[in-house]
Amino acid sequence: MNLGLRGKRALVTASSRGIGFAIARRLGLEGARVYICSRSPERVEKAVERLRELGVEAYGSPADITRREDVERLVRDAVERLGGLDILVYNTGGPRPGGFMSVSLEDWEYATRLLLLSAVWVTHYALPYLEKGRDPAIVYVASVAIREPIPDLILSNVVRISLAGLVRSLARELAPRGIRVNGILPGLTRTERVVEIAERRAREEGRSVEEVIGEMVRDVPLGRMAEPDEIARVVAFLASPAASYVNGAMVPVDGGLLRSVF
Repeated sequence: MNLGLRGKRALVTASSRGIGFAIARRLGLEGARVYICSRSPERVEKAVERLRELGVEAYGSPADITRREDVERLVRDAVERLGGLDILVYNTGGPRPGGFMSVSLEDWEYATRLLLLSAVWVTHYALPYLEKGRDPAIVYVASVAIREPIPDLILSNVVRISLAGLVRSLARELAPRGIRVNGILPGLTRTERVVEIAERRAREEGRSVEEVIGEMVRDVPLGRMAEPDEIARVVAFLASPAASYVNGAMVPVDGGLLRSVF
């Protein structure tokens, strides 16, 4: 299927590695021009180089999306480099793990900036340009924790659910202005961070990495983690004109992990 992404101008946040990088790569391979960011200038430089080696027209700059001034500058730089904006993909890393009694009030404040306010800020600054874009679309990358809380991830469980409210509200508000808004709910995905966690657990418990990963995916009906590109392909579809009548959806990409009916 031709997704109709050739020539589209896309900003993808937190995209120097993991799911964010996979999304930027997939959009680029489908013909979009992409702008990426990371807090690390070195990671941005390396990621842009990797994308260009694949034939993707890619640009990027360092930005800490928990800082409002960085987000404003990021959008401005992306628009200047790309000449406008058609697609916004909001992605971010995870907050500190732990239960309610093991995280601090400062952790709550940081998680709110990381998982909610950053989404609000980047949307606010990008909207004037998206309104002028071609078949504009926003896709928010959230987590299955929105539907079913994950043990020892209190910050993610509580704060990420706000993205569902943002998606549903914006989908109704922005549709008359020609902008579609959707979200995805990734499950366990084989990113560098997840592999590092598995390796650390394996060392601490004297087990093999394969054994730890097997335990992690025990409740996934497909019996494995997602590869980052499997997440990215769903994002590319939702961001494309091929999904022209999909608006306000929160799409699980979890191998069947969620048990809820709705």
